[in-house]
Amino acid sequence: MITGARQVGKSTFLQNEFPNFKYLNLDDFSILEQAKKDPYSLWIGEEKIIIDEVQKAPEVLPAIKDIVDKTRRKVKFILSGSSNLLLMREVSESLAGRAVYFEMFPMTYREIKGDIQDNNFLKLWQEEIIKEEKIEKVNPIPFLLKGFMPPLLYINDPEAILVWWEGYIRTYLERDLRELSQIENIIDFRRLMTVLAPRSGNIINQSEIAREIGISQPTVHRYLKLLEVLNIIKRIPPYFSNILKRVIKSPKLFFIDPALCTYLSGYYEEESLINARELGNFFETMVFLHLQVYSELLTPRGKLSYCRTTSGKEVDFIIEWGRKALAFEVKFTERPTQKDIKNLLDFIEENPNIIRGILIYTGNSVKYLHSKILAIPWWWL
Repeated sequence: MITGARQVGKSTFLQNEFPNFKYLNLDDFSILEQAKKDPYSLWIGEEKIIIDEVQKAPEVLPAIKDIVDKTRRKVKFILSGSSNLLLMREVSESLAGRAVYFEMFPMTYREIKGDIQDNNFLKLWQEEIIKEEKIEKVNPIPFLLKGFMPPLLYINDPEAILVWWEGYIRTYLERDLRELSQIENIIDFRRLMTVLAPRSGNIINQSEIAREIGISQPTVHRYLKLLEVLNIIKRIPPYFSNILKRVIKSPKLFFIDPALCTYLSGYYEEESLINARELGNFFETMVFLHLQVYSELLTPRGKLSYCRTTSGKEVDFIIEWGRKALAFEVKFTERPTQKDIKNLLDFIEENPNIIRGILIYTGNSVKYLHSKILAIPWWWL
């Protein structure tokens, strides 16, 4: 099962990496009709089948379960969808114990650059000293405006990028929403996204948002769930530790691509974004994308969380992998100070399983700010 937001490259990946599989896309109306009337007819004589956009016909899932069991797993399926298939009840019920789940995210900085050999993220898990060095500086602002979706790779005109994001929201989000659920008012839904966007990287107060938009709190709750099903937002849980008793227990919300936040927040050019009070939130959202991707690539997958105490102390991200963990602080600054790492040091003091603390910033040096805290430029990850 491969899930992921629209336009992250699922169909391209499946057709290029698995040419010996029969490829079926349920966006094709005739195939969709066939899938609903007689799903078994889709794979007569085939042993390797890809079904793309499978969420459009949940009726095929019991048939897939049946054929997989009858052939003792000789027939193999790759299923994909732009809805979060794990949140679909039909998937969890039909394919329990029979499926492996992967999520596809927008691209990372290194994928965009075509350089995926060195994995600095893995070096952070080793307890050896990482060499201090000066490296080139990479301005994050263009990435916060453009984003990391594959179709944008070769678009450099700022106006064309804005047109693409507007089309993305209209063509995919609003269309898929209508297919998934009865949205009473698409304008209210669009306003919800606009209100959420500058809050990416924050704990969300649903009652406050309901008052701001003028809709009920249960409607906000339902709309947030829909955005999650569409893989547009992610909620990361609070870090759990027996040592930390007084912690905030609500999840933290992030948009899947930082440019979607900046676009919905109304920042369309560099000057306005540089002066935005939410710039730190957008930068943290970009770091979140990379940490989420690299957590998913660990085997087994790492667990991404955050920590905020009731007294207001926060550590932006914690990644747990077995009995080890890394703690991250994100700062939009070129010159980090000791004040920037205070919460990290306190957190490491209380949690002996933390290998090291990492401050992610916008400068051009890999350097130690403390024997337990390494500062790294954002793209070094």
